[in-house]
Amino acid sequence: MIASLPMYLRPANRAAHHALWHGIRDGLRARDLPAPDDLDEDIDHEASWAHPDLVLGQICNLPYRALFRDRVTPIAAMDYALPGCAAGYYNAVFIVHRDSAISDRIQLRGRRMAANALLSQSGYGAAQQWAADQGRRFAAPLVTGSHAASIKAVATGAADFATIDAQTWWMARQDDPLTGQVKVIGTTPASPCMTLITRKGQDPAPYLAAITAAVGSLPETHRQMLGLRGIIPLSPAAYDLPLPPEPEAVLA
Repeated sequence: MIASLPMYLRPANRAAHHALWHGIRDGLRARDLPAPDDLDEDIDHEASWAHPDLVLGQICNLPYRALFRDRVTPIAAMDYALPGCAAGYYNAVFIVHRDSAISDRIQLRGRRMAANALLSQSGYGAAQQWAADQGRRFAAPLVTGSHAASIKAVATGAADFATIDAQTWWMARQDDPLTGQVKVIGTTPASPCMTLITRKGQDPAPYLAAITAAVGSLPETHRQMLGLRGIIPLSPAAYDLPLPPEPEAVLA
C-alpha cells in the first residue's frame, strides 16, 4: 500500500508534509483503515494514481477528468484560500519576462507557451480554456516537465509566457530567484484544486474525517509552511470541464 502527496512537496516543506501525513495515517488507522508508515516520495505520480493499493493520493483535476475519473475515489479538494478563488478551487498566474512589452493576456495570441505538462490543468489546460473562451490561440507549447522549468523558460527567453499554479507560485516566490525575472499579467479561470483520492470502491467518508482532523491539528508552523486551510468536498459536477485541445490543434 502507498500514500503520496507530491504536488507541492519541496525541501523547505518536507517536514510539514510528513507531519500532515502522520496525522492522516493515525486517523485512518483509528478508523480501521490500513495506512503505510510514511509517504512514498519515489513513485511517479501517475503510477501512484493507478496503484491498486493506493491509500491516499493527490491528483490535478485535468488528469483526473481525462483519465482517472472512473478509476479512483475522490475524497475532497485541497483549499489554500487563494485570491480570487472559491474554497477548494485554484487558478494559475500568467507570467512573462519582466522586460516584456506584453502587459495583458490578450497580447499572448500566437505566443509560445511553456507548459510543465500537457496533462496539467494549471500549466496547460486552464490557459487553453481561457484562450478558447476568448476565441484565441497560442503557438505550439514548449513542454518543460515542471513549473520551475517553465519559470526558467520564461526568465531566459525560451518561451514567451507560462501559467503557474498559484500555490506553486506562492512557494516559488519564497525560494526561486528566477521569479524576480518575470512578472504576472493575469490569472486563468479557477477550477477544482488538487484533489485527494484513494483507490476505487472505497467509502470516502472516513478518509474525509481523518484528513480533516489531521489538517485541523497541524501545528501552526506547519500550517503556515503548507498554506493549507482545509479540504473541501466538491460535487462531481465541479469536474465537468472541457478537455483542452491537443497541441497540434492550438497552433496560432
